[in-house]
Amino acid sequence: MLIRTEELPNGVTVLTEEIPHVRSVAIGVWVDVGSRDEAPEQNGISHFIEHALFKGTSTRTAKQIAEELDAVGGQLNAFTAKEYTCFHARVLDEHFRLAVDLLTDMLFNSRFDPADLEREKNVIIEEIKMYEDAPDELVHDVFTGTLWQGHPLGRPIVGTEEVVKSLGREDLLRFYERHYLQGRMVVSVAGNIRHEEVLAAILPAFERVRGKSEARLLASPAPHAEITHRPRDTEQVHLCIGTPGVALGDDLSYVFQTLNTILGGGMSSRLFQRIREDRGLVYSVYSYHSSYRDTGLFCIYAGLAAPNVSQTLEMIAAEIASVRRRGISEEEFLRAKNQLKGNFLLSLESVVARMSRMGKSQLYLGRVVPPEEVVAKIEAVTLEDVFAVAESFFRPENFALASIGPWEDGMVWREALGRLN
Repeated sequence: MLIRTEELPNGVTVLTEEIPHVRSVAIGVWVDVGSRDEAPEQNGISHFIEHALFKGTSTRTAKQIAEELDAVGGQLNAFTAKEYTCFHARVLDEHFRLAVDLLTDMLFNSRFDPADLEREKNVIIEEIKMYEDAPDELVHDVFTGTLWQGHPLGRPIVGTEEVVKSLGREDLLRFYERHYLQGRMVVSVAGNIRHEEVLAAILPAFERVRGKSEARLLASPAPHAEITHRPRDTEQVHLCIGTPGVALGDDLSYVFQTLNTILGGGMSSRLFQRIREDRGLVYSVYSYHSSYRDTGLFCIYAGLAAPNVSQTLEMIAAEIASVRRRGISEEEFLRAKNQLKGNFLLSLESVVARMSRMGKSQLYLGRVVPPEEVVAKIEAVTLEDVFAVAESFFRPENFALASIGPWEDGMVWREALGRLN
């Protein structure tokens, strides 16, 4: 498939990938702003603005926004991340212009009506409470807050109830006007549509986007190898254990993804097979590697009963020690690379995944990495590369731990880490 890139006269980047054999089109407007760009007293404002843009424009009510794509079987949504915000839609190809009109109306004509914003505050606060009631999700934020304490990357994307209550219309408008600018927007489109059709549909709206974006001044977080417990009367203990990782764009990220696949990246991984299948100590155990502009993190999650924590931590430490001591076979290594390639190539059968891959790649790297290059970089990973990354990153002094639930014995983990030396 041919990916085409074009920069509009005002600096907005447009990416298209024509896929003639499907009937749908996915479009995403990616804005280079997220919770990392927020001051502590405004934590959650990017997420609040995402909500606000669904609450009505000068030509549509919130109900009309909700109804228009529903009426033609389309889908409309948005999400806020630590370093970007995305507004996206998926429709039949014949309804592409409707999707563009709706998205651009929300982005550029939203009313930010004070009464609507006050109601939406309550919705966001309920979302925060729902998140607080889901310890298996919340523990990941507690972990990032432990590893990167005091840094914006360590703060929750949704913010806190106290901060959300304090934000007013002027706060939102100032933040919006500062960040929703031409140089911070990427439009990504994948599906049954030609590049020229995309440009014809979006130019009238996006040529109005003005304002020179400020250069992002990034201060990388300093990792803290500490332990955080949140005692809670839950049936399970929820644990996150991990280390710093590598940035998106660093070729070591492919090495880390291979190592992650071996350790906890699926049902055939070591952690799943040995802790859940062989010993029955957990229902859920997995690992992941997340990358950002200038850093990353590797995390292992487990949800389990308190009496099983000590044994599980010992087994996690044993698997980490094993890979540090070059305990990976050639067969296991090749299987992990094939799994990575297969997962990646299968994801390309989705127009939404293709749209997302293009938009995120352009934001982070300034170009779209071709699928062939991704596969080649996975192929280029060697077993020696994996051993080197394990030795460098999986040192005892690098690990942080966060827990939620009826368990607070961090000394168990410290003793287990001692075996990594």
